[in-house]
Amino acid sequence: MTVKDLAMPGPESSLSGASSSSARARAKKFCEAYGLKIPILLAPMAGTCPVALSVAVANAGAMGAMGALLTPPEGIKPWADSFRRESNGSFQLNLWIPDPPPARDAEAEQKVRRFLAQWGPEVAPDAGDARPPDFMAQCVAVLAARPRAVSSIMGLFSPVFVATLKARGIAWFATVTTVSEAIRAEEAGADAIVAQGFEAGGHRGAFDQAAAERQGVGLFALVPRVADRLSVPVIAAGGVGDGRGIAAALTLGASAVAIGTAFLRCPEARINPAWAEALVELEPEDTVLTRAFSGRLGRSVNNAYVRAAAARGAPPPAPYPVQRGLTQALREDAQSTNDKDRLQAWAGQSAAMARVEPAGEIVRRIWGEANALLP
Repeated sequence: MTVKDLAMPGPESSLSGASSSSARARAKKFCEAYGLKIPILLAPMAGTCPVALSVAVANAGAMGAMGALLTPPEGIKPWADSFRRESNGSFQLNLWIPDPPPARDAEAEQKVRRFLAQWGPEVAPDAGDARPPDFMAQCVAVLAARPRAVSSIMGLFSPVFVATLKARGIAWFATVTTVSEAIRAEEAGADAIVAQGFEAGGHRGAFDQAAAERQGVGLFALVPRVADRLSVPVIAAGGVGDGRGIAAALTLGASAVAIGTAFLRCPEARINPAWAEALVELEPEDTVLTRAFSGRLGRSVNNAYVRAAAARGAPPPAPYPVQRGLTQALREDAQSTNDKDRLQAWAGQSAAMARVEPAGEIVRRIWGEANALLP
């Protein structure tokens, strides 16, 4: 089933409600605007978006993605070129809006070092000095890569960059976690809003990182309110893992959905075996929001390290990106030893819906499920 089916409800299910009929119309319009057959977007998961995964998703009619946070500028266009050699589909590239340099506290960082030494290798003296790739250089590289869309998270692009995107025909999808953030994004020129519910795996997209815990809005409260307040399309993200979630999100006002965790067990994702195993039958309450890995709030599997980091007496994590640098040795060691008790294993609350199934088959299956549920 493809976008053509969006306008063709079965004869036994007349469109009796505005929400149902407009759900198909919104999704169809979104797909036509962005060269899609199915209103599903692969969530741009930094470090977990190999070309093969995006190609499989795009070739099934959905939108591929790469989270470019950890990608050096010189690696962005080659990723896009590799994608285009295998697919004529659409893809987005995602960039984090950088925070101002964090305040450093040597004494507090030393306490974190001592804590981390109980869980992994000794932390290098300069580990906390690590920085992500140069943001402005990434922006230039993204323009050269010419994606169908660029998405932002953790804030808003500058007016100059937004104008440059629009001049080159590149759409801007702005990730938000609250209604007020969504309004600011639309006013800044966003072409679509990615409404991220607190169910989502990985990092929270809050503009104000200090307020991320307090601004924990669920997806199905956030989507209809954003849709009611804004005129641009809404992309629902967080906790959607099957056709039921897609149909519900579209009915509530979304034009499309972004899905991440449900693709993690695909062979194309090639994640750590211990991470994939941790997702099997993982209940929603067995994920947790934590700053223990990066200093930024994110939802992960609630493993032994995460629980210890949240326990009484554990030192507060350093701010991002200092904490990410301090935990690098731990994360790499856990990765190399397939240690699920220490692994950075991001996971949304719908993780149990992830299957060992080719990504393209997942796209077709869950859209078939959703299409059957939409009147």
